[in-house]
Amino acid sequence: MSKMILGVEIGGTKLQLALGTPEGDILAVHQGRVDPAGGGQGIREWLAGAIPPFLEAQTQIYGPVAAIGCGFGGPMHTPSGRVLQSIQIEGWHDFPVRDWFEDTFHLPATVDNDSNAAAWGEYKRGFGRGCRYFFYTNMGSGVGGGLVLDGKLHDGQGFGAGELGHTWVPDWTANAPGKAEIIENLCSGWSIEKRLHTPGYVPEDSVLFATQAGVTTKNLAEAARGGDAFALEEVDHIAEAMGIGLANTLCLTGVERIAIGGGVAKMGDLLIDRIRGYTKQHEFVSSTGHYEIAACELGDQIVLVGAILRAGEQYA
Repeated sequence: MSKMILGVEIGGTKLQLALGTPEGDILAVHQGRVDPAGGGQGIREWLAGAIPPFLEAQTQIYGPVAAIGCGFGGPMHTPSGRVLQSIQIEGWHDFPVRDWFEDTFHLPATVDNDSNAAAWGEYKRGFGRGCRYFFYTNMGSGVGGGLVLDGKLHDGQGFGAGELGHTWVPDWTANAPGKAEIIENLCSGWSIEKRLHTPGYVPEDSVLFATQAGVTTKNLAEAARGGDAFALEEVDHIAEAMGIGLANTLCLTGVERIAIGGGVAKMGDLLIDRIRGYTKQHEFVSSTGHYEIAACELGDQIVLVGAILRAGEQYA
């Protein structure tokens, strides 16, 4: 029996551990959350406290661990395993996260941007199975992206690639026409909820108005499904911004399949169907009829599966 892999997901607030096989089968999962105010140090303290008992319990059942595979929520220099910075959490600037894992837990480690890890997991075990050119994007705390080109994870010069969330699209929220904004600041869960909580943004005739201060993306979806005009318009704006971004991605990469994950994508067909429509509206003729868009298949374990696969390919 091959040795197991410890998978780690480091998100903005969400933290996940998993024990899995080198082939990406998840055997056990442990989840946690931390206060973002604690920054990177708070996250590292949680990991240092949570990983040893998790490993002790699970290795008694499944056997020894060969390596750690981590998906980190922020831009990295992958060859050196260093975080460039976290866009959302302080305390990660130029941090040697791979060395930290190896020094702290005495196991070899791989660390990838979380969207790259997710892309690899979905490519190998999800919607990307059987194709050669694939793109994954997440609509969660942020908006990221990961590219597989000719069957290989594409990381550019080692500093990342496919960062859809940091490309620019028209900003429907701007007071003046012609303004642009990055997709992450329009379509991520945090940006959507920040906008919905802003006094004056939700009109009084919307069902969301009474609970505006605490409204979530889930509430937005429920209101839209109920026919609320403002909620439907907001979901439509989000879908158009993503559709423009994906049409650009198709034009530049020629991928065959696109998978969309993350908490915002849990709106399901309400959102995904609209994204498909706007992507088609903005696509270049060379893309027409040559791609598919779907919700990701691996769900909340997508980063863990990809991180485990990446470490398993190198160390198992």
